Amino acid sequence: MPPVETPLAAEHAALGASFTDFAGWRMPVRYSSDLAEHHAVRKAAGLFDLSHMGEVEFTGPQAAAALDHALAGALSKVKVGRAKYSLLCAPDGGVLDDLVVYRLGEEHFLVVVNAANAAQDAAELIRRARGFDVAVVDRSAETALIAVQGPASPEILRALADPAAAEVVDTVKYYAAEPATIAGIDVLLARTGYTGEDGFELYVPNASAPALWRALLEAGAPHGLVPAGLACRDTLRLEAGMALYGHELTTATDPFAAGLRRIVALDKDFVGRDALAALAAKEPARTLVGLTGTGRRAGRAGSAVLGPDGSAVGEVTSGVLSPTLGVPIALAYVDAALTEPGTELAVDVRGRSQPYTVAPLPFYRR
Repeated sequence: MPPVETPLAAEHAALGASFTDFAGWRMPVRYSSDLAEHHAVRKAAGLFDLSHMGEVEFTGPQAAAALDHALAGALSKVKVGRAKYSLLCAPDGGVLDDLVVYRLGEEHFLVVVNAANAAQDAAELIRRARGFDVAVVDRSAETALIAVQGPASPEILRALADPAAAEVVDTVKYYAAEPATIAGIDVLLARTGYTGEDGFELYVPNASAPALWRALLEAGAPHGLVPAGLACRDTLRLEAGMALYGHELTTATDPFAAGLRRIVALDKDFVGRDALAALAAKEPARTLVGLTGTGRRAGRAGSAVLGPDGSAVGEVTSGVLSPTLGVPIALAYVDAALTEPGTELAVDVRGRSQPYTVAPLPFYRR
């Protein structure tokens, strides 16, 4: 089956993008160079097509109760206009996906899930909502998502906003969303992102996406905005210490080992609650940590983490030579006794032991 294209496929091709197959989607991986796009997001702004993400809408009197049952977090406690990071867990406590939930009204939520899991998540959420007075609709096929990330992003959006929308740009808080009109197009404007920078994510119907993309490119060019692909998105999120499903999180992941204890609400009932309560009563054998190296060679996913005696004490889940910091960085699951920041370890990089040190997260903070 050929990969699915986003509504912006023609825009990417016109910009000379290189493409990759990601989770069944034909996505732009870069337009110029990974480094140039990465630095543009850190110093000015980058424009991302995230239309491969999935969106599932909950509406109805028991929308909050249904989400409380379906997810590990207490979504009923989220205020209207705010968003919350949460987990969709299996009955055994494993992580089926990590996601962001926006509360758009007292009885209206939008759940945004990873592209690789979108169909599975929508089916599971619909199944878990049965018995509740709520309508659950998979909006993924009709919704495009464009992100503007970087310190110049507020100024770029302000240039395209009418007075009411400009006020939204100025006042909307981190992890919050409000309707707005940008470049004459009605959007859901969310101050969220996955890069460690200030930035916005704009949800629009597919048909509106190309016009919005072109308007943002034109308005952003004087501010240094460039189109940015999936390659730099990965280095940006790793510098920000953010987990990536399929790497730091899988169905075999204990959320507590991943450092996500704060988002698991054990004081309510939800699918996987009993298994997670049992896991919470004991310390995980390995936990997720940050590692920084001193050389120029970076460990990659699957590389062994080595203890002082050279024995394997963990495994890298994501690793890269940080474009911003100039040193190798990695996320890794490491034996719990070796997770104190400053602990000296090593990573096996293609047969050579490279020195690494346990480091606080995130690696980069704006």
